Amino acid sequence: MECFTPKSKISEIRNCKEFAPFKKYVVCPRQFAAVMGPLTLEKLTQYYPFDVPSLCDALNEMRERRQRGEQLFYDLGDAVGLYAFLIGKKAPLVLILPGGGYGDVCSFVEGFSTAMRFNELGFNAVIGQYHVGKAAHYPAPQQDVSAILSFVFSHAEEWQVDTNNYAVCGFSAGGHVAGCWGVSKLGYEKYGLPKPAAVILCYPVLTMGEKTHPGSRTFFLGKEAADKVLQREWSVEEQVDASYPPVFLWQCTHDDTVPFENSLMMKAALEREGVPFEFMPVEGTKHGWGVAKNTPAEDWTSRAAQFYHTVREGERA
Repeated sequence: MECFTPKSKISEIRNCKEFAPFKKYVVCPRQFAAVMGPLTLEKLTQYYPFDVPSLCDALNEMRERRQRGEQLFYDLGDAVGLYAFLIGKKAPLVLILPGGGYGDVCSFVEGFSTAMRFNELGFNAVIGQYHVGKAAHYPAPQQDVSAILSFVFSHAEEWQVDTNNYAVCGFSAGGHVAGCWGVSKLGYEKYGLPKPAAVILCYPVLTMGEKTHPGSRTFFLGKEAADKVLQREWSVEEQVDASYPPVFLWQCTHDDTVPFENSLMMKAALEREGVPFEFMPVEGTKHGWGVAKNTPAEDWTSRAAQFYHTVREGERA
């Protein structure tokens, strides 16, 4: 079997027989997947600044797992599902929510490599496939997180996953999904699920106000996108209170897609409410680094994992 390499074409990956159960999700944006087919992975970095070797490693591992007969993708129906990257061992769980402006779920860029990295750091990882496009209208993504976590929790013993102290990690628009999940009345408590031990926010969309990512707001709020009351209700920084979970937050200071003010406003809200957090501003303009290997942000996964363990130890003390 040939391994995927930087020279592999998108069409080869998308049409890989082992990936057939999740073919329609594997490449993003999926509406351009066929057009992107002739591009190689290294050429794709013209559009997405991801680390190609990390993605190749993840794709090859995924292929090998499928060849061993492992189920990698669980279809929960109606465009919702999850990829399971499990190490068992009663290790803690991190739910990864890739971004895509609520127009797609870019696991290809932000999910697969990140899940592999969290496995290396001692976490069971699950990547959430949530509603996007017109179907992303609130509160659908939160309902999807509830369905995904409920499914994982129902398999916790079989999968040897510690669900008592799970973390939620979101990128870009997925950061909005993760951020809202940490708000009790919008997320975990509303759906009768445990509070996350930590929320990890990677160059996140957080506000639905003036400094939002317009495309994300349009998909999420739909025809009500200009409603100021609704904007406030779904702006994470406006809803943070003292009960909000501990937060690890990072973003490039001159992010060319999501205004850096999203992170600054969240930092101010966490400080105001006395919520434990670690803020990692990174000099630069890039958006969409994902696992960020070989970039100025490459230690974010290690720092996020250490932050998680630090806050957990603090709770046990």
